[in-house]
Amino acid sequence: MLTLKYLQENPQIVIEKLAKKNFNASEIVTSILDLYEKKNQIQVKADQNKAEMNRLAKEIGALMREGKTEAANQTKERTAELKENIRLLDQEFGAIDEQVQELLVQLPNLPHDSVPTGKTPDDNVVVRSGGVVPALAENAVPHWDLAQRYNLIDFELGVKLTGAGFPVYRDKGARLQRALINFFLDQARQNGYEEIQPPLMVNEASGFGTGQLPDKEGQMYHVTLDNFYMIPTAEVPVTNIYRDVILEAKDFPVKNTAYSACFRREAGSYGKDVRGLNRLHQFDKVEIVQIAHPDQSYQVLEEMVGYVETLVQKLELPYRIVKLCGGDMSFTSALTYDFEVYSAAQQKWLEVSSVSNFESFQANRLKLRYRDENSKKPQLAHTLNGSALALPRIVAALLENNQDENGIRIPAALVPYCGFDRIS
Repeated sequence: MLTLKYLQENPQIVIEKLAKKNFNASEIVTSILDLYEKKNQIQVKADQNKAEMNRLAKEIGALMREGKTEAANQTKERTAELKENIRLLDQEFGAIDEQVQELLVQLPNLPHDSVPTGKTPDDNVVVRSGGVVPALAENAVPHWDLAQRYNLIDFELGVKLTGAGFPVYRDKGARLQRALINFFLDQARQNGYEEIQPPLMVNEASGFGTGQLPDKEGQMYHVTLDNFYMIPTAEVPVTNIYRDVILEAKDFPVKNTAYSACFRREAGSYGKDVRGLNRLHQFDKVEIVQIAHPDQSYQVLEEMVGYVETLVQKLELPYRIVKLCGGDMSFTSALTYDFEVYSAAQQKWLEVSSVSNFESFQANRLKLRYRDENSKKPQLAHTLNGSALALPRIVAALLENNQDENGIRIPAALVPYCGFDRIS
């Protein structure tokens, strides 16, 4: 959430920057400024009433000492009127505060100056790429056919048990899932991330803190009786560990990693782009989260991008790193890099990770601050997170890219975790 102070001091900058995200903020910004001006006028009236009450209180004392009881009682009546005026003004003041808050949470985060201008994924910018796209045999097949051939994933059984988008992993398919999770967690721990095992449901305050609410409630599974939300990513509970927390600057960066199942309704998803593992309602992912000093957060972002790059390299997958344009960015992000791996059988790029800097946007909602020896009061920290990695499309690319006439080869880095080097 943007701070009111920044918006008041830079209204035109806010409007211009959010236009880069294809968001017209003019009406909301104008409404907030008008409400704040009204709030100031109410404050002036309340202060005037309080000053008069204080003056009359002294006057009542003097009148009572002089024995002028009737005049003192008349003055008391005026004091009661002022007290009621102040109560009503305070109510109006609070109502305006609520209106301002409701408008503020509708404004997305401001994009970083380096964010490319654009409206669709076609306008994203490839930063760099790596790996080799394999040359598959003419009879190569997509991962959903491989999953059926080698009894790895049962999509139809998932439909029976729950519905579309909830696959059942079997035998070596299940073992490959577990191997990837353990590999990603071990890699994160070796790179200084503390492992967390978070809840899979969060309350409304947690959803608000990281920006899923009120922006993405339609994409989240809602447990209505208890008003809990199934997490769309471990980012939500892990980042909320630091809600209402004041950190010490010397402790930066704070680094956490977590594996979790993730749940997304993905309303309206259909067609060939969602076949097989391409888009699921439930999937597994290892997340990395960092809390950083504002002066260091973009250096931290580059380090996180570099770390995720090592993962796809160790999995021997062809990849590219893409800087998202303004129109393709999330509500909460200031700058995002996507990782895509090439799916050779489908002949297309699949997104497997987003690594983002949210600057102080989430921290303002979370009231996540830090103490610095150079500042008089706690300041807002910066939050960052990234997928490291999401499993479904990684599995799709691994199966497709490593297929041959004898089965499917397992990358060397995964063999110690799988316990096998080939699926056949």
